[in-house]
Amino acid sequence: MASQVECDNNVAMNLQVYYDRELDILYFARKGQEEEVVEISPGVNLELGANGELLGVEILNASSLMKSVIEPLREKALAA
Repeated sequence: MASQVECDNNVAMNLQVYYDRELDILYFARKGQEEEVVEISPGVNLELGANGELLGVEILNASSLMKSVIEPLREKALAA
């Protein structure tokens, strides 16, 4: 079953960031009652509310998955 994700310009302003080091999960969330979880990629889930609104993004195995994003940023910062 396909789901439509609503995302307005204010979503990023309302998100909180959590990281669980023990479980290696990075989570971006805002308040709301989760009704559905949609896996958009292996290890990346969207949590949606009753009206399809985006409530959270969950990244499993975050340290491995995000390494390709974080490492180039770190190198660029060190070179500056």
